[in-house]
Amino acid sequence: MKIVDARSLPCPQPVIRTKEALDEINQGETITVLIDSEVSLENIKKFLSAQGHKLLEVKRKGDVYELKIEKGTSPGVSYEITCPVSVEEKPKELFFIIATDVIGRDEELGKVLMKGFLETLLVSEELPQRMFFMNTGVKLTTEVDYAVEILKKLEEKGVEIFSCGTCLKYYQLEDKLKVGKRGGTDLYLSGMVDFKKVVFIG
Repeated sequence: MKIVDARSLPCPQPVIRTKEALDEINQGETITVLIDSEVSLENIKKFLSAQGHKLLEVKRKGDVYELKIEKGTSPGVSYEITCPVSVEEKPKELFFIIATDVIGRDEELGKVLMKGFLETLLVSEELPQRMFFMNTGVKLTTEVDYAVEILKKLEEKGVEIFSCGTCLKYYQLEDKLKVGKRGGTDLYLSGMVDFKKVVFIG
C-alpha cells in the first residue's frame, strides 16, 4: 500500500499529494495518507467526496491523522479548498538550525552550554520565527527534559519547532517527539532561502 506523508506540508499540498497518489493506482486500490492538520483533513474529505473516492478509515495518534483511502470513479466534480491566511503574519527574520545537542567538543561542558543557550534564548527579545533540529539536535526535542520544557515555552511564544524526520528515524526517536512537529528537508532548504538571517549551531 502506498503511503503519502503530507505532514507539515502547507495548504494545499496535502490535497495535491493525495490526488497525485490516487492518480497512480487503479480503481479499488488503497493508499494511506499522513497529515497533522484538521484543515488538511477537511480539505481532503471535500476532495474525496467530490471525486468519488472513499475514506475508509481515519486513525488519530497525537496530532497525526492516518487516512486509509480507496480510489473510486473520479467523476471530476469541482470542490473548494480552504487555506487559512494569517492576517498578521510575521516577517521571516530569523531561522535557527540546531544540529547538535551539545555546544563545543567537551560533551559535559557542552551540555551545560546548550542549557544556558536555550535558557538565554527564552528570555531574549529577539526570538527566531523557526527552529529546525537535525542530527543529534533532535535529542533536544525528544530525550532532554529541560530542553523540551524550554522549547514548549518558546513554542507558546510563537516559535515554530521542527525536527528532522530522517534524523528521528536514524536515532529511533520517531515515537518520542515531545515538542514541535516532524519536518522534512524542504523546511530546512526553504528556511535557508526565505529568512533574512540564518543561525547554524552544530
